[in-house]
Amino acid sequence: MAESEESLDDLRVVSAPPEAAGERLDKWLAAELSDLSRTRVQALIDEGAVTLDGVEIKDAKHKVRAHGAYEIAVPPPLEAIPIPQSIPLDVLFEDEHLIVLNKPAGLSVHPGPGHADGTLVNALLHHCAGQLSGIGGVARPGIVHRLDMDTSGVMVAAKTDKAHQGLAKLFAKHDIERRYMALVRGGVRPRAGTIHTNIGRAGADRQRVKILPLGASQGKEAITHYETAEIYGAQAGAAAGSPAASLIHCTLETGRTHQIRAHLSHSGAPVLGDALYAGQGAFKPEGESDAVSAARDAVKQFSRQALHAALLGFVHPVTKKKRSFDAEPPADFQTLRAALSRLPVSAATGRRS
Repeated sequence: MAESEESLDDLRVVSAPPEAAGERLDKWLAAELSDLSRTRVQALIDEGAVTLDGVEIKDAKHKVRAHGAYEIAVPPPLEAIPIPQSIPLDVLFEDEHLIVLNKPAGLSVHPGPGHADGTLVNALLHHCAGQLSGIGGVARPGIVHRLDMDTSGVMVAAKTDKAHQGLAKLFAKHDIERRYMALVRGGVRPRAGTIHTNIGRAGADRQRVKILPLGASQGKEAITHYETAEIYGAQAGAAAGSPAASLIHCTLETGRTHQIRAHLSHSGAPVLGDALYAGQGAFKPEGESDAVSAARDAVKQFSRQALHAALLGFVHPVTKKKRSFDAEPPADFQTLRAALSRLPVSAATGRRS
């Protein structure tokens, strides 16, 4: 006779108090088991992992029985396909539910073509080893939003299924505070306002998005609030009052792919260093001086888009506490900003704000 294999399932027993009688089983269990989302509970019910008096309950709408002892066999999470890798992380906050970090430029969030490993997911699998309760039954971090590989700044990832579901709902409802800093060529007119369009894929070019009229049948609504924080120098050959570059603060109401980069380019102020959306224009500060030459060199040497996710605020999906996290731009961004700030400002351009 073959030896029986020991089950590695996490067996949990939840007893129903009288006041729970008549509630939907999936809703009640999700409330009782704080680390499992309702979606995950429904999947476990479908798999026959929930029993009452030894009988499988296969209906998520089952009415809870008072004093019933419900057993839930939660299988161990499957290993994620990406391999854990020891990659340094700048962690701003971490608890048993989620992790907030300052992502460096050059680090891709997900494995993909050209970067099969060495990504944020690989780093989180290593950093959170033994802490991931399973997102949909798989031991992986819950990525609910992303930053482009060459964009730096604040990101959040879930460590539990419940946190993942909660964060996903916040992002879907746009109930997240997201503030970015962008160094752009020229400036936006008016100096503060809202850019409100649709954004869709640019045909066969899957790397780019394009601006579409608001309400178009294609694409999705995209809303960016912006204000000009600083202006630098004057732009040669442009109308009086046109800066050579600006620092723009952007607050996202929606979070579409490349939203800020596409919106600022559409408004005539593409992000410096942005190979996709900067167009054919050149950075042309007015005048000839050491400061102007240094600024030209700094822009030429900047090898990525000058965009930084400076602030992320949200209500913690489990503790329900309002949290806000910020991060200063990295050294390369600060160096470029410093070079631009030394550009002479003409009387027509006016003072930097």
